Amino acid sequence: MFDTNKNLLNEIRDRFCHVDHDDQQGSRIFFENAGGALTLKSVAERSAILAAIPDNQGRDNQASKELVNIINQSKADIRVFLGAAEGPVFVGESGTELLFRLISVAILGAPEGGDVVGSTLEHPASVSACERWSKIANRNFVRVPHNDETGTVTAEDYKPFITKDTRVATILHTSPVTGMSVDVEAIAKLIRSVSPDCFIIVDGIQHAAHGQMHIDSYDIDGYAISPYKIFSRHGYGIAWVSERMSTLPHDRLIGSPEDNWELGTRDTGSYGTFSEVVNYFDWLGGHFTDSNDRRARIEAAGKAIHKHEKDLTDAMLHGVDGQPGLVDMPEVGIIGGIDNPCREGLVAITLEGMSAVDLVSVLREAGIRTHARKADHFSGNILIPLNLDGCVRVSMCHYNTEGEVAQFLKVMQEIIAAF
Repeated sequence: MFDTNKNLLNEIRDRFCHVDHDDQQGSRIFFENAGGALTLKSVAERSAILAAIPDNQGRDNQASKELVNIINQSKADIRVFLGAAEGPVFVGESGTELLFRLISVAILGAPEGGDVVGSTLEHPASVSACERWSKIANRNFVRVPHNDETGTVTAEDYKPFITKDTRVATILHTSPVTGMSVDVEAIAKLIRSVSPDCFIIVDGIQHAAHGQMHIDSYDIDGYAISPYKIFSRHGYGIAWVSERMSTLPHDRLIGSPEDNWELGTRDTGSYGTFSEVVNYFDWLGGHFTDSNDRRARIEAAGKAIHKHEKDLTDAMLHGVDGQPGLVDMPEVGIIGGIDNPCREGLVAITLEGMSAVDLVSVLREAGIRTHARKADHFSGNILIPLNLDGCVRVSMCHYNTEGEVAQFLKVMQEIIAAF
């Protein structure tokens, strides 16, 4: 989509650091966005400015008051971005840490007995928290099998495992291994129809960069993201909780508001840098709608991002610029199938006769950054049922180009021809 508007694509790429090179390797194509997306230049600049300020919130000086203003503005920005009108938003150590907090609070705070339900598609961040806290709270932890062929999980898959005794449920919005999205709204609707008071926690870490989140329509209780995967920096995560979950017993200072989830002095840089992410989506969406409503512009950006990333994955699968696609290379296996409507900017592949680790290394030497997923505690839930010991994750984002995809396909042909 953006490839048909070269000026806009160039503007987009110019807003990111290291879009086509880094100081260690030099020129390279960045197809490892699922492991951590590129950082906005505005994020890097604002992070440095805020890191240098010695003042903290709650002091009697103008700098302190401005820090409070930045935090409050960012919280408003986060709610608009997530599509969440109500409920606390707050930062933590990471998306993983926040998922542990949300899940533990839900499991300990729900009525006694019953089940905790998640799926086999989920990242160990959710699974580990569910296993640990289910045992502590003496609850059953039930895992819904995902579909190995499609690389996703549906409401129909959840249906046999949801009962009136389901106390807590977790949902993965997009898999970081298969790249396939999940219909959160449909699964949440199913859960509510059977167990209306169930606490529903969603891992949105992989999904967030694709820009389409509508929390108010999901009817859930918690959502966590990792900003380093959505154009910000490492060192923090962001979470939202529903109003009913916000007052469940949780770690907080004695005497603090009942719905306060922040512990200690907040990092203004975390909040301020995420505002830059929201500002970017606002700017991008302005190219696709004339609306004066900020949420409408963010939604327009998300739709445009989705369309461009679909163009990129279609090009990778079916070919572009005269280069045959992966489907034309018999030696290449494609996880999750070929024309899968759930795919979000990621193609996970295997190459007959070469390990995933070796393929990543050869691609790196050719100037293409990818990542190997192994059948370990991170990805074994996806790979072991497929009898795979690894795969190569080729993950794109909306600043990538069809020209970069064509170069990747050219290199893949050369690798196959060489052995």
